[in-house]
Amino acid sequence: MERPQWAPGDIDLERPSVARVWDYLLGGAHNFAADRAVAEKTLEMMPEVRAGALQHRAFLRRAVRYLVGRGVRQFLDLGSGIPTVGNVHEIAQAVQPAAKVVYVDLDPVAVAHSRSLLDGNEQVNVLQADVRDPASVLASPEVNDLLDFDEPIAVLMIAVLHFVPDEEDPLGILAGYRDRLVPGSFLALSHAGFEADEETPEIRAARRVYERSVTRTTLRNSAEFTKLFEGFELVEPGVVRLPAWRPEGPDDEGIADRAFPGFAAVGRKA
Repeated sequence: MERPQWAPGDIDLERPSVARVWDYLLGGAHNFAADRAVAEKTLEMMPEVRAGALQHRAFLRRAVRYLVGRGVRQFLDLGSGIPTVGNVHEIAQAVQPAAKVVYVDLDPVAVAHSRSLLDGNEQVNVLQADVRDPASVLASPEVNDLLDFDEPIAVLMIAVLHFVPDEEDPLGILAGYRDRLVPGSFLALSHAGFEADEETPEIRAARRVYERSVTRTTLRNSAEFTKLFEGFELVEPGVVRLPAWRPEGPDDEGIADRAFPGFAAVGRKA
């Protein structure tokens, strides 16, 4: 397979990655045949996967606009993925040009493409790191040279934590970030999941295809998702299905009450 110019030389073109499969589901162009094959096989069994990806992205846009409206001027986007239209800095800086953003991802394609797009924007940094290691992320110059931890910061983890199983202690990971934040900071999360009686044979089959080729997933129900906000006070409307979090138009409102395969919420540190 011919290597695209945007792909770092040490990338295995035959091995799918979370970031590149997600990029394909969102309609991006920074993915390989192996990524597309897994995504298409998953879509055959569970067509709503693409709509789910788009709803996670739509929640991100709504959450960032809400947070800017609450006075937030600093964002730490963990597991940010490959840049697509409507990134955090674009949304925030359109309303508040002084907004600062640090993107963090482990995938080298995501990081390389982010750096190429953001070169020259002094309000944005990009860090290649594992978000499961908050001490390393928070000690990095990319974070500390840009963000002021004496002021409120919004931590974003969009469609990330369903890739962190319970034995890797997602609550402990979140606590590592939370404990560094001053009161008035925020946490915005979205997460794939269902209530206990909603996971169908088709969903289980789609998960098996994805997990064989890419990585394990842990789908949590609304109660399990709510526990991730330990130390934060949920803002209205609390934990809801993705499209139901502060819908902005008829497209959102029309699907807000369905049994959508994912949850979203924003919490504030008191």
